Amino acid sequence: MVAGLGATLATAAVAPVLAINSKTSSSIMEAKALEDPTSKYPKPPFESQSQPWPGLASKMNPRPDHGEKSYKGSGRLVGRKALITGGDSGMGRAAAIAYAREGADVAINYFPTEEPDAQEVIALIKAEGRKAVAIPGDLRDEAFCNKLVMEAVKQLGGLDIVVNNAGRQQTHASILDISTEQFDWTMKTNIYAPFWIIKAALPHLQPGSVIIGTTSEQAYDPSPDLYDYAQTKAATMNYLKSLAKQLGPKGIRVNGVAPGPIWTPLQVSGGATQEKLKQFGGNTPLGRPGQPVELASIYVQLASADASYANGQVYGSSGGSGQP
Repeated sequence: MVAGLGATLATAAVAPVLAINSKTSSSIMEAKALEDPTSKYPKPPFESQSQPWPGLASKMNPRPDHGEKSYKGSGRLVGRKALITGGDSGMGRAAAIAYAREGADVAINYFPTEEPDAQEVIALIKAEGRKAVAIPGDLRDEAFCNKLVMEAVKQLGGLDIVVNNAGRQQTHASILDISTEQFDWTMKTNIYAPFWIIKAALPHLQPGSVIIGTTSEQAYDPSPDLYDYAQTKAATMNYLKSLAKQLGPKGIRVNGVAPGPIWTPLQVSGGATQEKLKQFGGNTPLGRPGQPVELASIYVQLASADASYANGQVYGSSGGSGQP
């Protein structure tokens, strides 16, 4: 009788849980109806628009989707501490929002003129109950890059995810139009800064930590008007693969994300001609540019322990064109 009573009580206790789980599963299934990727986000033609470099996502039309309302977390990065450069907009912002909703504390770096966008990101991170750290500054300065890492470690209480995402992109029809100063600016932002940041961060990274870099389809299929930018993205892909071999034995994974045409302030602040901007992303098989949020899950996957065997990989997201 006692045994029978115990079984009855156990069944009674489990039944409501099963009912709740069944209801939850049902609602999740309903929420995941099929979406046509060709019509999910805006398509060209886009209106002509221009902003001073580096541009603000909040002033773009249409405004990019970084996952502010759409990204849903599931606790994949609980307890992690992340530093993201270029975290005010674009893929960096999408990663920052996603990381916070997955349970991570996040420090973002951005150029000082991007403060309005950055404060939106800080508010979104805090809304998830996570620690948010804003560290504005110019990545072309080695001293600042060292300070950036030290400040992130201090305020986050450690560091185990480093995302080198910030980049400078300016369109030039001819190599003759690129001054040495402009060339140096692109190289310092896209190549030197990650070098300085990784060097400063390594002493703080334990086995299980990750480094993620943002490269581009430009590394594989460079556009004629992005001569200097495309070089840096090829170099980014290369340093990620080299560093993965160097740090893999230490338990630190290094991977990259290679976006195709993504709707970010890079495009409206000198990264594309007005003619190209109006038709931006229209030549992809999906017929539109990607939105930053569409790459958020890739940054999460590469940062998560679930991807513990992914090292030296470059994950593409280009709407069906480009490589990898």
